[in-house]
Amino acid sequence: MLEYNIYQNPLIERYTSEEMLYTFSPDNKFKNWRKLWVALAETEKELGLKISDEQINELKAHQKDINYEVAKKREQETRHDVMSHVYAYGIQCPKAKPIIHLGATSAFVGDNTDIIVYREALQLIQKKLINLMDKLGAFAKAYKDLPTLGYTHYQPAQITTVGKRASLWLYELYMDYEKLTFILNQMKFRGVKGTTGTQASFLALFDNDSEKVKTLDRKLSKRLGFEENFPLTGQTYSRKQDFDLLYVLSSIAQSMHKMTNDIRLLQHLKEIEEPFEKNQIGSSAMAYKRNPMRSERISSLSKFVMSALQNLSFVSATQWFERTLDDSANRRITIPETFMATDAILDIGINIASGLVVNDKVIEENLKKELPFMATENIMMEAVKKGKDRQELHERIRQHSLTAGHNVKKLGMENNLLQLIAEDSYFGLTKEELLQIVDPYKYTGRSGEQVEDFINDNLVPILQKHQEMLGAEVHLKV
Repeated sequence: MLEYNIYQNPLIERYTSEEMLYTFSPDNKFKNWRKLWVALAETEKELGLKISDEQINELKAHQKDINYEVAKKREQETRHDVMSHVYAYGIQCPKAKPIIHLGATSAFVGDNTDIIVYREALQLIQKKLINLMDKLGAFAKAYKDLPTLGYTHYQPAQITTVGKRASLWLYELYMDYEKLTFILNQMKFRGVKGTTGTQASFLALFDNDSEKVKTLDRKLSKRLGFEENFPLTGQTYSRKQDFDLLYVLSSIAQSMHKMTNDIRLLQHLKEIEEPFEKNQIGSSAMAYKRNPMRSERISSLSKFVMSALQNLSFVSATQWFERTLDDSANRRITIPETFMATDAILDIGINIASGLVVNDKVIEENLKKELPFMATENIMMEAVKKGKDRQELHERIRQHSLTAGHNVKKLGMENNLLQLIAEDSYFGLTKEELLQIVDPYKYTGRSGEQVEDFINDNLVPILQKHQEMLGAEVHLKV
């Protein structure tokens, strides 16, 4: 139940999905601790330590029914979370009690569990990123040929298409997918390294048999689903791996910030709008407003995610020798919350991409205002074909353009450049001929083909590879 007299984290209360919240939950963490203790005991037994099947079975029997109250009470006495949970597990498993956490240090469960949880979180981010790319790809393909005014410096430039612009957003997300996939495949497990990374405790357990210690490290990592582990660590694994994870999240946030800023600008132009629900209120005072609140929320959360990357660079850079504990509180806050914010960004992004509204008539009207200026070169070439002098045409078009620009900016008239040219007998072009020349579909270049090529060559293989991930439903809390 929500308590109104204490601070509520907005990521939990308003933004993050239940799936991501569970990934970083205490229950998931402590169940992974026990999974690690079971895996350690099993692997040690396989390599010859005196651990019985009865002890292993006892550990497995209580692997998921954690006696939290016992652990909590013990931690109040010892001020040590890992040893409190070792104690609580031992209460449930009296026969296995002597071999729980055998040879390990706190970082064995702490760091390895972090890596397991971060991988789960990154896999969830991957799933949502793929679903967003699927929705955005469908939108880009549907509007691949619809001409729209292109901008450079937010000034009218040349014609592009609605789908081509969306494909620019999509391509940046594709780049993020490539980064994410690389980092996900490169994630390494800490494994069993001992107190300062020397594996001395395990070497003692196995009577100085280095090969068994190396095998223990390798087999346990594979048991937990990791093909590679860190060949070298101090007490903790290198925090550069954490930085790499947040680098991917920052990259996604950058892409989403750019995309939703474009959508906000387009909504101001009334060309494209994000979804707006029947009973949604845009403003408490201005009832007519349709604010792009989803895009604004992504922009806001993206700034938070991007800023977290610097935080983790400091953590990585300031670890002393084999370890210091000044990373702990920072990582407990920064990494989960950055994942949670990215999760929310992608959920909102999927919602937006699933319901973008294209106002094609507004797009057409905005094109009409600028297209005559952009078509002057083509108009001049058509007149040259009729035997006219290019230099004379150029000067006449310059003068007519100045007149039309003055009419638009100073008099509030519509762009009448085509009318001025049609009335200039030197050009020898009728209004109908001019309208054919300024057909916007003639100025989009390879936009439609580019969209088709990118979707077929780059997006479709990803969607086919991850078909089981498609169809994810998102539910925005607010």
